[in-house]
Amino acid sequence: MKVLFSHGKESGPWGLKIKRLATIAEANHHSVESIDYSDTLDPDLRVERLLNVLKNESDFILVGSSMGGYVSLVASQYVEAKGLFLLAPALFMPGYQHQSYNVKCPIEIVHGWSDNVIPPANSIRFAQEYGSPLHLIDGDHRLNSSIDRVGKLFCFFLESLAPTEPS
Repeated sequence: MKVLFSHGKESGPWGLKIKRLATIAEANHHSVESIDYSDTLDPDLRVERLLNVLKNESDFILVGSSMGGYVSLVASQYVEAKGLFLLAPALFMPGYQHQSYNVKCPIEIVHGWSDNVIPPANSIRFAQEYGSPLHLIDGDHRLNSSIDRVGKLFCFFLESLAPTEPS
């Protein structure tokens, strides 16, 4: 499977979190790609870019951080992702076009309790409305202080999506 990463508004395609999670994905025999959105701050233009990339993909997982979480979730409504792993996703934010979602695949959310950019309450709301697993952990918006924990959660998520062998 391929893991496609979508970075946040003010970060880049190969920031600390994405590098760490890409290493974990590769160790679990997945190929990785990180989309560069640094030329636009428009979340819905980023969705279009991701959808264009996904035209050539058939077996993939989407991972998004902050605005990239929004981008991954919205794009997943138009494609058949195998799973979504979202880090402090920018959901229910003023000015973002989509405020309701159609969840079509397994999804897991990680959010820091001390996030002062995207309120943790937004992820709690999403998890309640859509019945999604949510991990509220120590950390701020970037989650860098909890990167080891994020990595373990990501590894468990990847393992949960792996096909099981018949017994």
